[in-house]
Amino acid sequence: MGIIRNLLCVVYWLQSMSRIAIVTDSNSGVTQEQARDLGIFVLPMPFMIDDKEYFEGINLDVSQFFELLKDDRKISTSQPSVASVTELWNEVLKDYDELIHIPMSSGLSSSCQTALMLSEDYDGRVQVVNNQRISVTQKQSVRDALLLASQGKTAREIKEILERDKFQSSIYIMVDTLTYLKRGGRLTPAVAAIGTLLRIKPVLQIQGEKLDTFSMARTVKQAKSVMINAIKADIDNRFAEFPREKRVISMAHTDNWEAALEFRKEIVQAFPDYTEEEIEINDLSLSVSCHIGPGALAVTCSIKE
Repeated sequence: MGIIRNLLCVVYWLQSMSRIAIVTDSNSGVTQEQARDLGIFVLPMPFMIDDKEYFEGINLDVSQFFELLKDDRKISTSQPSVASVTELWNEVLKDYDELIHIPMSSGLSSSCQTALMLSEDYDGRVQVVNNQRISVTQKQSVRDALLLASQGKTAREIKEILERDKFQSSIYIMVDTLTYLKRGGRLTPAVAAIGTLLRIKPVLQIQGEKLDTFSMARTVKQAKSVMINAIKADIDNRFAEFPREKRVISMAHTDNWEAALEFRKEIVQAFPDYTEEEIEINDLSLSVSCHIGPGALAVTCSIKE
C-alpha cells in the first residue's frame, strides 16, 4: 500500500504542476532550430534594410546580415510589433498554462517595456523578465529558466529568481573597426578618423543596462589581454562568492569565427580550470553587431542557476 500511495502522490504532484513555456527573442542567439530542440519559442527580431523589413532567423541569417552590412546597406534595428508578440503568446498559451518571456535588456531596447505593458492583459499567465541581458548572457537566462521550470518553479518564481540575479554577468567586446560606431553616432567623424589612424581597438562592456566604453587598446593582442584581465577581476571580486561550477565563461564574435577559435585557446591558457569544450562560441547578437561591425571578439562570464 505504501508504494501505491507514493505513486499516487507523484501522479498528483505531476498533475498539479503548471505547464510553463519559455519564450525569448532572437537577440539571445537561440536559433529557431535550437528552439525546437530545446522546446522553447523564439520571437524573431525585425531589421529594416534599405527600407525593407527582415526577420532574424526567418528571412535573414547571420551570413546574409554581414554581407549586407559590409556592402554599406542602410540597416537599422526595430522592436517586434505588438501583434507579433501577442500572436506568439496567444498561440503558446493554447498548450501551456503560463509562459516566461525573456527579452533583451530594457536598457538597450524598448521591447522589454512594451512586453511588460502587454503582459498586464494576461491575468498573470505571462511573466516578462527584465533581467537586463543580451546575447550570450541572455541565452544563459533561457537555460536557467528551463532548469527552474523543470524543478517545478512557477512562472512568477522564475521571473523573481532571474531578476534577482540580473547583474551576475559581464560582456566585454573588442571592436575591430570604428566605422560602424561613427555611423551610429557613437563617435564623431574626427574622433573616428584619429582612432583609425592610431589603430585604436575599443573594448566595450555590457553590464546591465548599457553598452559602454571599458578601455582603449592599440592592438588586437592588447585588447584580448584587457578582456581576459577584466574577466579575471570579475571572478576574483564580483563573482568570488560563487563556486567554479556556477561560473560560465563563453565567447562571441561578429563574422570572425577563425579568430574566435584562436582566442579560445588563449582563454583556456588564462583559465586552466576550463576546457575548450566548456567555452561555447556564439554569434554576437545582430542588434549589437549592426552598431559595432564585423571582426569583433567578445568574452563573457555569467552565473548560472
